[in-house]
Amino acid sequence: MKVELDSFSGHKIYPSKGRLFVRGDSKIFRFGKPKHESLFHQRKNPRDISWTQVYRRQHRKGILEGAAKKKSRKTVKHQRGITGASLAEIAARRQQAPAERQKQREEAIAKAKAEKKAKESKKAKETKPARAGGAAGAPKQSKQGMKGVGTGGKAGR
Repeated sequence: MKVELDSFSGHKIYPSKGRLFVRGDSKIFRFGKPKHESLFHQRKNPRDISWTQVYRRQHRKGILEGAAKKKSRKTVKHQRGITGASLAEIAARRQQAPAERQKQREEAIAKAKAEKKAKESKKAKETKPARAGGAAGAPKQSKQGMKGVGTGGKAGR
């Protein structure tokens, strides 16, 4: 006993039941009930009709819960070093007492401030003599005067 499938609804058609329709291009369509055949000839889309197998598969209707849900993979967390600090250094810092960590932080800040202050004082010493000699030796000149605007050449462009 060969059981066929309805071309429109996807339901089973048992022997001696249903109708056969052969289109002009020799493609065969089988229908179990006149309703299925009528909807096919009206060019209805079986994906839009809720009782067809195509619609039910597309909208995941009637599937057992275990089969419907995809198993999600658990993400595995890895410990990695950050740029400038290896994994061992990070673990050692975590083991430190908070007071010790605070003390190290304050020392680092104080050191950075001292370096910055030294750098600024060195920069100030270098720039002071240059300013005094340059400002007193030459008269002030506008930006246009420095560029040489209006002193020949192709002016007016």
